[in-house]
Amino acid sequence: MKYKLPSQRWQIAPENARIAPIVKTTGLLPLIAQVVVNRGIKTPELAKVYVEPKSQQLPSPLEEFQDLEKSVELISCAIESGEKIAICGDYDADGMTSTALLWRALKHLGANVDYAIPSRMKDGYGINIRIVEEFALAGVGLILTVDNGISAVEPIARAIELGILVIITDHHDLPEQLPDADAILNPKLLPETSPYRGLAGVGIAYILAITTAQSLGLHKGLTGQLLELFTLGTIADLAPLVGVNRRWLKRGLRLLADSQIAGVRALIEEAAIDEERKNLKPDDIGFKLGPRINAVGRIDDPQIVIELLTTEDMELARERAKQCEQINRKRQQLCETIFAEAIAKIEDENHPIDWKRDRVLVICQANWHHGVIGIVASRLVDRYGVPVFIATCEEDPEHLRGSARGIPEFHVFEALQYSGDLLGKFGGHQAAGGFSLLAENLDAFKKRLSEFACQCLEPHHLSPLVKIDSIANFNQLNLNLYNQIDSLQPWGIGNDFPVFWTPNVRVLEQQTVGKTKNHLRLTVSQEGNSGGTMKAIAWQWGDYYPLPSRLDIAYKLQENHWNGKTTIELEIVGARHPCVSSPTKKAQFNFKGRSYACSFSDTSNELRIRNDRGQVLAVSRGQKIALLGTTRDNAKKVDVTQPRYFDIVKAARAALDGKK
Repeated sequence: MKYKLPSQRWQIAPENARIAPIVKTTGLLPLIAQVVVNRGIKTPELAKVYVEPKSQQLPSPLEEFQDLEKSVELISCAIESGEKIAICGDYDADGMTSTALLWRALKHLGANVDYAIPSRMKDGYGINIRIVEEFALAGVGLILTVDNGISAVEPIARAIELGILVIITDHHDLPEQLPDADAILNPKLLPETSPYRGLAGVGIAYILAITTAQSLGLHKGLTGQLLELFTLGTIADLAPLVGVNRRWLKRGLRLLADSQIAGVRALIEEAAIDEERKNLKPDDIGFKLGPRINAVGRIDDPQIVIELLTTEDMELARERAKQCEQINRKRQQLCETIFAEAIAKIEDENHPIDWKRDRVLVICQANWHHGVIGIVASRLVDRYGVPVFIATCEEDPEHLRGSARGIPEFHVFEALQYSGDLLGKFGGHQAAGGFSLLAENLDAFKKRLSEFACQCLEPHHLSPLVKIDSIANFNQLNLNLYNQIDSLQPWGIGNDFPVFWTPNVRVLEQQTVGKTKNHLRLTVSQEGNSGGTMKAIAWQWGDYYPLPSRLDIAYKLQENHWNGKTTIELEIVGARHPCVSSPTKKAQFNFKGRSYACSFSDTSNELRIRNDRGQVLAVSRGQKIALLGTTRDNAKKVDVTQPRYFDIVKAARAALDGKK
């Protein structure tokens, strides 16, 4: 029988000798220390900060952001004089949480403040001349943009012409020409080494709000609720969970579980998140709260979310949360329909799209909802492993609007810049972007994108990438390991949840599950290993049923709560046919004048080192404790991070790798 497996490329991190001192300093298990090293944390000192972010001495934001002091002064003067302040936000989760955050802060500080969010369907992204002129008619003296504005040269010029002061707070990539605003706060203006570099729009808004409140001595009672909105927006926007994001999110996730904000409490109720938890996790926001907020900006009125996140009335909050729930269900249905239509179009037997030749997938169809095509683009990237540009027209067939999603080797914003003369408005960053163009330019746009893609992508790049941290034995997959993983939250973009792999496992049971039988439920075992069997789930893998009886699998760990018991299960993210041609490597070597023989088994993941007296040191990869003795019955436990064992293990690995 010919089995179908997902087309993937595996990137397995090399084993690193730096883990021993990190294990000693932090007390982490070797497997987790390997994960930490893979995240770029190479020294015990950095690892200590990673494990406990608040131990790091942060530079003051006033030292990092050149225009922050001026921004605080402009806002303080406007508050003191009673001048009207207007916030111009955006319709995604980052923009809406940023708007709510600044509105709450400025109201707390006594400001005369209002806000506007452009319509996704009528205006498109960012501040525009219409909004500026409406602000002017309303007597606005100071505009604050949040999560937009860095590319808005003409609208900002119009505001200055009308005598309105402008502070831009944004986090998107910098264009060649910056607007002539009175102040610009953007982490992309900071050195790449800055801990503030990864802030999303809501992070910049948070810094501006807190710094202004502190300068006025009015920050008490404000910080907690603003930190909640920072946490919600940062995770929902898929900002990198590094630097200050990681530090502040650790605090914010604890606060969200017992939120001060009525709308957040109502959302948690509506999403049926376990209220007994002491902390929320990024997945609770990324998969439950964030989509309910994002859906509103995609296909309905962002005003619903702003009211949700600013009201103190719990009944109104519940009403708005229910609206978010209903809108999100509609969004899900739209996504499923468009995704299915896109696949049918791509794989049409008569006119298939040759994305492998073009090294980019460009797809366009009328009447797809512009608000959700970005989500569909992400799902197409997951399916095909190729950069995706998806466009639609809903009313005017001559004008197209689109979204783009990339892969690690492809920079979306640079691709849009490369095609800039064919486009109307466009913007974004490495992983994602948005654009508009005339329908007559679509074919030329496809050719230009393919030209760009062929410069940076090779054919082997065009498969979904599975990044793997380390090989693991089933006997290492226990609650202790999971608890260490959980203690290092938040995991997410830029700090991916750990992925392990185990070779040559046996599939004992498998069945399709779910309403449409689109998931796989498995029981797998690793032979020659005391870990026994593991339960596993493979989401959206129904098409691959049945899987072959033996596989190499890549997976994440997850908790399963059932009948008062907590067990560890595998969430399978990768599978391939096992490499069993040479399951055991053998070598001989000399170390400090003595002869040794060593072997490593792919099946058991165990390194065995035998000395000339018949003693064997048996080390499971990733384990700190090994067995030493002439038989397993008389073997004693030893710590292989101690130098006398660590050095000989290192010599054995070098011998197996053919190094002298």
